[in-house]
Amino acid sequence: MKIAILYIATGKYIIFWKDFFASSEQYFIPGARKEYFVFTDAETFEYAGNEKVHIIAHQQQGWPYDTLMRFHTFSKAKEQLAGFDYIFFFNANMLFVQPVTADEFLPDGKKDDGLLATLHPGYFNQPLSVFPYEQEQTGSTAFIEKGEGKHYFMGGLNGGITNIYLELISDLKNRTQADLDKNIIAKWHDESQLNRYMLDKNPKILSPAYGYPEGRKLPFEPRIIIRDKNRYGGHSFLRNEKRSLLEKVKFKIKQLRQKL
Repeated sequence: MKIAILYIATGKYIIFWKDFFASSEQYFIPGARKEYFVFTDAETFEYAGNEKVHIIAHQQQGWPYDTLMRFHTFSKAKEQLAGFDYIFFFNANMLFVQPVTADEFLPDGKKDDGLLATLHPGYFNQPLSVFPYEQEQTGSTAFIEKGEGKHYFMGGLNGGITNIYLELISDLKNRTQADLDKNIIAKWHDESQLNRYMLDKNPKILSPAYGYPEGRKLPFEPRIIIRDKNRYGGHSFLRNEKRSLLEKVKFKIKQLRQKL
């Protein structure tokens, strides 16, 4: 079995890579052949000679484009990814803390559509009415009518059987671009697009045990934690905030224009 792991580490997010890689090698489906596709702008990368690690040059785009353009980013490696059995994306600050087996994790394409999605730890026990779907911009390809929906999925862990997930990447890249062409940015960027897409699918669903925020108290035994960014300098530090300030201003202007 060959598994491709997608990992974006631009700016200072590269500080999470070493621990993520070690924890994945130790805990994530032991025995499977895992190869890592690291999209990074790091000038030096000590794993560059590792045959399991593929470095793909990718420049930081600034907020919100680093998340918004996620599926554009993955498309850079679509030909390399085609030779794998499964593809999974993990947020940079995730860390395996318990063994994760194939039976509990992998979609099979029979009981599900061959896709994997993870319940958002902030909304798993909340009513549908508070889910932060894109429900304001009717022209967005991520738009969901009020009253629609069943789950709210986090954007930081998803994947699936290779050909099915590659189709998701292509579709969500195109939907995101269609929005941008109309000067629209979905409320929560790639996460909004993912939730709209999954509304019409039957993915294998993981509990927040696989996206457990560090320091929180949830009714799950954590298997994959989301490391607290505040312990590593916070969002501003990790995003190189000075560099992305102009992009933030542009984003705010776009939001205001959309409300006019």
